[in-house]
Amino acid sequence: MIQQKEIKLPAFRRGYHLVTDKIEEELADIPDFPQAGLLHILVQHTSAGITLNENVDPSVRRDFESILNIMVPENNKVYTHTSEGGDDMPAHIKTSVIGAELTIPITDGKLNLGTWQGIYLCEFRDHGGPRKLFLTVYS
Repeated sequence: MIQQKEIKLPAFRRGYHLVTDKIEEELADIPDFPQAGLLHILVQHTSAGITLNENVDPSVRRDFESILNIMVPENNKVYTHTSEGGDDMPAHIKTSVIGAELTIPITDGKLNLGTWQGIYLCEFRDHGGPRKLFLTVYS
């Protein structure tokens, strides 16, 4: 069985934001949520990403931001796609580096995450606006 749901997240400031709880809340509304299966999450945007990482120490999120800004700086003279602002082309690149989708196993009716793992929405724009996630549950 395949079930799908689109969820809308509020606008976040630039950075890495834990959205595990929000996703789990939305999954609780899916009828006949499986005991075993897979959850696929797609960020429906080209300037925001999604990743799975350490969910306890907030310095991890700050370090992600710092390192990616070094790797992919804003206002680089090599960029030709500049009409949407200095943060737009770097946001597209960062999305491709981090990724726009995740697949997580479902075990005993719950997301089977590691002890310290959380799902981050990675907002790469200064003013990205609300973001949509498309959830697909396979059982």
